[in-house]
Amino acid sequence: MGANEDKARRRLSRTPPKWAIVAVLAFAGLCSSFMFTLVVPLQAELPQLLNASREDTTWVVTITLLVAAVATPISGRLGDMYGKRRVVIVLLALLIAGSLIAALSGSIVGVIIGRALQGAVTGVVPLGIAIMRDVLPPARLGTAVALMSATMGVGGAIGLPVAALLAEHADWHMLFWLAAALGVVGLALVLAVIPEDVLRSPGRLDVLGAIGLAIGLTGILLFVSRGAEWGWTSPVTLACIIGGVIVLLVWGWYQLRTKDPLLDLRVAARPAVLFTNIAAIGMGFALFGSNITFPQLLEMPASSSGFGLDMVGASLIVMPAGLVMMVISPLSGRLERTVGPRPLFTIGATAIVLSYLFVLLWSSEVWHIFVANILIGVGIGFSFAAMPMIIMRSVPANETGASNGLNALFRSIGTSSASAVMGGILAAMSVDAGGVAVPTRAAFDVCFWLAIAAGLVAVVLSLFIPRQRSAEQHPSLPG
Repeated sequence: MGANEDKARRRLSRTPPKWAIVAVLAFAGLCSSFMFTLVVPLQAELPQLLNASREDTTWVVTITLLVAAVATPISGRLGDMYGKRRVVIVLLALLIAGSLIAALSGSIVGVIIGRALQGAVTGVVPLGIAIMRDVLPPARLGTAVALMSATMGVGGAIGLPVAALLAEHADWHMLFWLAAALGVVGLALVLAVIPEDVLRSPGRLDVLGAIGLAIGLTGILLFVSRGAEWGWTSPVTLACIIGGVIVLLVWGWYQLRTKDPLLDLRVAARPAVLFTNIAAIGMGFALFGSNITFPQLLEMPASSSGFGLDMVGASLIVMPAGLVMMVISPLSGRLERTVGPRPLFTIGATAIVLSYLFVLLWSSEVWHIFVANILIGVGIGFSFAAMPMIIMRSVPANETGASNGLNALFRSIGTSSASAVMGGILAAMSVDAGGVAVPTRAAFDVCFWLAIAAGLVAVVLSLFIPRQRSAEQHPSLPG
């Protein structure tokens, strides 16, 4: 470690209490993940509320996923260059602006613009993890990262019943006023508590690389998220996937040859990083798969293999998975220090497989779904805690933000894929029940088998991740 970095570490040691930094970053992470479930309770009513077609209102959800996927790796690179705290502040400001635009709008255009700005805030999670790497000692880093990673599930799980209650008992604009208020609180806390960065990677922003990544990812994610609705073999769908792949191939060629690339693909190609990122697609698929299938199964009429719960009741059954992720974060941190992140990842992915096998065999009672969802919370908690630690032990300190942003991107691809694929299966394998299309039990079983397959892929890939030394021994971690 050089003299300059030693000096930087000493300056970072004179910061606010470490627990306060972790708490504030975790709160910002909760705010960002809440944006994904914010409008879930309103989806069926959006065409009437916004006086628009159902095809148009699906963009209220799709645009958030698209912007999140594109903005996360870019914001990570900006954080490495210009300061992670500064970029977190900008992202929270975008959340506030987007929430206010949507809250004050009664048209589909205003809500879509607001939701797009809300999607950008997803970058605070990998940036928060990178800040933790800069300011925390190795002994506390694993637990803090596990907590920050858990917020990606906790915010959505807690936010779902809150959003459902507001949607049932208040004007729908209140959801966006709540999001704006959370953004204001998060911004104030970050300004007050998070220290200025002193560890930065000087360089220039690769604007052409950012544009190329945005175009390529947009094509692929449009194929994934809208393919079922447009038709998987329709010209526009095929144009999206073929165009997206071609653009990303050209983008990769350019990144390998330009100075100061947006993402150092040579680092991303290291076995530990590569296998972790590919496995992240499966973990994102498995996580979001439960968010799609379990609420529908719980809310379907009892006469059609469901349980007849209302929206709030179903949300309360699903919510504990997120709470479990937060509760086990200290355990994840201790296990990561003891056995390393790779075995922790394998354990988490295995728990996901077992949870879906459980619900395949036993799903005749509400408590069966509850237990399966708890197991999913355990699996996601362990695996999401392990992934950023594997990444941070494999990349230079000045690329932490961009590398964690890339990992978050792969998780987003998994969640978007689950939304499109499972949504399409449940819609295609439906029967008429009193004038309402209801998914069959076989449709849910197909979705569960797909989640098992995704989990098994993650288990296998985790076994190929090279073993890593403990945090105390690893030179790329603070200490």
